[in-house]
Amino acid sequence: MHTITKITILFALAVSSLGIQAQPAASQDVVLPKVSLIGEYEHIYEDKVLECNSHLLNVCEGSMDDAYNLWLTMLSEIEDFAKMKNFEINGVKMWITAYWNADGTLKHLVYYPKPSSRNMDFEKLSEFLEDFTEYYTLPKKHTKCFSHYGSASFPTFAKMYIKKDN
Repeated sequence: MHTITKITILFALAVSSLGIQAQPAASQDVVLPKVSLIGEYEHIYEDKVLECNSHLLNVCEGSMDDAYNLWLTMLSEIEDFAKMKNFEINGVKMWITAYWNADGTLKHLVYYPKPSSRNMDFEKLSEFLEDFTEYYTLPKKHTKCFSHYGSASFPTFAKMYIKKDN
């Protein structure tokens, strides 16, 4: 028997003789914050994906134009909010998942900076986005929470592409 295997067995016996038991992961006690980085709360994030399994495209009844317009509008609102808060967001590039409550309020934003993103204090970006979640409501409602995963680069130039209802 190898020395490492013997040590592992002896350690396991010592721990069990002391009555110490492995504790299950406390993820069921951890609450997903309003804003987090992808990968920080992986198990809870997976639960959120299952809970909010309707997507923005479904909420828009399959209309790519409507879903894309809503997504661009939200990104444009992030830009406007950054200007209002005097927060420099230009140069930030990220993957982002938005989770909305049935009433269109933001439930969670989960993001991860792209390698080509401007280097910045992402803790401050998280704080800024958390403020944004309290400010913004998507002008779309659904029967339950829903989500959208996409890409964001700032500046967005979204106002050039957003379709206005006539």
